[in-house]
Amino acid sequence: MSRYYVNKFLYQVDRDPELLASYKADPDGLVERWEAEYGRWLGTGNRVEKTSWLSFTDEERRALVEHDYTRLFELGAHFFLTLTIFIALYNDDYETKSGPLAFQREYAVKLAHWLGKDYPTVAL
Repeated sequence: MSRYYVNKFLYQVDRDPELLASYKADPDGLVERWEAEYGRWLGTGNRVEKTSWLSFTDEERRALVEHDYTRLFELGAHFFLTLTIFIALYNDDYETKSGPLAFQREYAVKLAHWLGKDYPTVAL
């Protein structure tokens, strides 16, 4: 896994309202578009230097497309980045149905099998 690349995706998409809306509406299309248009540029604001070696693995791509935050966590994506992007995607929908912090509670339940274990490393 390229933790850096997955975390870069999560960080960048979470901070761009247009990318975030696209990720919610068409995750497959956005993951493909991000990798082609944004992911290979080094840094986040400049388009000065591009790399050719970064890409998602099939497992990473599938987890991103399926919004599988549990799998992303297990693969080593940073827990704060997975939490914040999926709050941005789902919080309103969950709060409408189940009240405040509903998504955060679900996130905790889905990661409960990690209680008492060492978290996956988020080191690069």
